[in-house]
Amino acid sequence: MHRLNRHFATLLMLCLTTAARAYDTAPVSDPESLGFSSSRLDRIAAWQQSQVDAGAFRGAVAAIARNGRVAYLRAVGFRDNAKTIPLQSDAIFWIASMTKPITSVAAMMLVEEGKIDLAAPVYQYLPEYKDTMVAVETRNPVTGETKLAREPQKHPMTVEDLLRHTAGLVDGGRDATARRLYESLYGDSVRGRDKTLAELVSDLAKLPLAHQPGEVWEYSVAFDVLGRVIEVASGEPLDQFLERRLFKPLGMVDTAFWVPPEKRSRLIGQPAGSGPSVWDVTKPTTLFRGSGGLMSTAADYLRFCQMLLNGGELDGVRILKAATVRLMTTNALPPDIRFAGDLSHLMGPQAGSTWGLGFAVRNDAASSLVPGSVGAFSWNGISGTYFWVDPAEQLIAVQLIQVAPTTGGSFQRMFRNLTYGALSVPDQGVPAAAAAPAAIDAATLATYAGTYVFPSISSRDKEAPFGGLGIEVRMEDGHVKVMSTIRDMPAAKAGRTINLLRLANAVAR
Repeated sequence: MHRLNRHFATLLMLCLTTAARAYDTAPVSDPESLGFSSSRLDRIAAWQQSQVDAGAFRGAVAAIARNGRVAYLRAVGFRDNAKTIPLQSDAIFWIASMTKPITSVAAMMLVEEGKIDLAAPVYQYLPEYKDTMVAVETRNPVTGETKLAREPQKHPMTVEDLLRHTAGLVDGGRDATARRLYESLYGDSVRGRDKTLAELVSDLAKLPLAHQPGEVWEYSVAFDVLGRVIEVASGEPLDQFLERRLFKPLGMVDTAFWVPPEKRSRLIGQPAGSGPSVWDVTKPTTLFRGSGGLMSTAADYLRFCQMLLNGGELDGVRILKAATVRLMTTNALPPDIRFAGDLSHLMGPQAGSTWGLGFAVRNDAASSLVPGSVGAFSWNGISGTYFWVDPAEQLIAVQLIQVAPTTGGSFQRMFRNLTYGALSVPDQGVPAAAAAPAAIDAATLATYAGTYVFPSISSRDKEAPFGGLGIEVRMEDGHVKVMSTIRDMPAAKAGRTINLLRLANAVAR
């Protein structure tokens, strides 16, 4: 009996210890303990509410964590189209292309197990890609007529190419190249959700590639092909593999390719033209798209990100080795890569970002349009969803909204600016007298119209000025150049340049 009691006590202690160290997505009561200003965090909800009031989006959920604890988790706005049901923080959203990082993690799990080889040709797993051709556009100089010729691949696309968006695949488009073929295929196949992933990828393999593999970075449907590689290598459908190997171990209880009846009351309604509005996500599907098919919550995605920030582990469950996570979040592109397609403005030297294996990676703070540390990794969704992980700051941030395609960029940038703006700046010994603002008359202020220089004692200051005012800025030759203002934010309401300058001076105080 004593031995049994000792065994029970040991088991109870183990359970209590495990529960104590479980990652808690409930926000702490004192964000200051995590290096945030509570009043500055409140700006996020205030800004989101202003966008709800202006009709920019129906509702938003934001989650921010630092040092392994949640500093902020709040919902703003409404769940339904009629704007009668308040949105809750456990609302379920279509996360769109935020599915891609999840698919990349699943693939790398199989790489670690020796079931997938990054350097192997894709046709090793999917024979239908053995003879896929590459489209070459030719133009008649006399008539101007454009035709597509086809040539063999110089080098077969590899699994790594799928993860890097360098496979030669594209993501649709209406120009005269192969992109139009992809646009047509996806318009017919994806909306129905009644195909299997195997059938969709088989149809894709019949289309020519838009580029020679390994030569061009272009955002693409490669992660649908990667999802099929996962199915072949693992021997089970992608939804089952993700649920068994990733979602259940990480406690991602609300992440799936469809929303069951008991959870439909938490599903946010979709804006017209955003994508899911033409799908019925309340019914089971057979099309498990690794590029953009998942539904999820802010808390679930926070758990996924925390696993990555922890080096592949959460709550004692190891998903990936730390070295694998480092590989995935490090530049994977060759130095001579070209950038093409609708999202090329987000990638490459001019945007201060490169691509790893499933993530955009910030590699040049001077060229980046958003604040953060070199090495921060991120991605977004066409519906406006967005996340990033900043290892240097031990910071994770997730924002879930649903807007029409191509309209989410300004909301993502503002959320990022406000998040970094809420970090407390440590006292660096600046004398009190030096902190007092100098009196500047209107005539002097007017001479600074368009370009401003602010010496900074903090890299955060230098990288994200004016975030709370709603001013889009760019660093040029060490100067902060005002590019534009954001609708319904203080800078836009101020109107005249002189008022913008006075607002900036007020913030500096």
